[in-house]
Amino acid sequence: MSVRGLCLAILSGGDATGYEIRKESTEGRFSYFDDASFGSIYPALARLEAEGMVTAREEPQAGKPSRKVYSITQAGRDEFIRSLCEPQAPDTFKSPFLLIALNAAKLPPDVLRRALERRKAQVHEELRLLSGIDNENGCTHAGSDWTRDYGIACMNFTLRYLEDHGEALIKIAEDAAAPSQAAAE
Repeated sequence: MSVRGLCLAILSGGDATGYEIRKESTEGRFSYFDDASFGSIYPALARLEAEGMVTAREEPQAGKPSRKVYSITQAGRDEFIRSLCEPQAPDTFKSPFLLIALNAAKLPPDVLRRALERRKAQVHEELRLLSGIDNENGCTHAGSDWTRDYGIACMNFTLRYLEDHGEALIKIAEDAAAPSQAAAE
């Protein structure tokens, strides 16, 4: 999904500022779909506004500069639905943990143990967040429930895999370290 599509997706749920769109895309319920930086959100919103897909209004704030609040138009809703009907790009998965695992034979076993424990803690936190999504902003419908449950299933599988096979990863490091330990003796 493009930043443009992500902005339309978030705005289809209600009005938002650029800051709120960024927060939803990094920490909120849209953080699972794609990344968007401030440097990409504001140009996308400007183009969407120029194309009539969104409107913007200034809201004054006491003691602060006015904030710009964006709303999706019917043309924007139609464009968003059209974009969802297009063939999607392949899912992407990036994991700093997997880079550590890939290089397990070059690392001390204690580094891998800490990395495994950190990754398990991250997965537990992700599960906690996903489990709390159903009541968030009163946004419950069949699609959001299914999507949340899919995420929970993926995280549960990840956790189970780490628990069942984590020691095998540590053994790679131990086996790689054994010849150097034997040579040192």
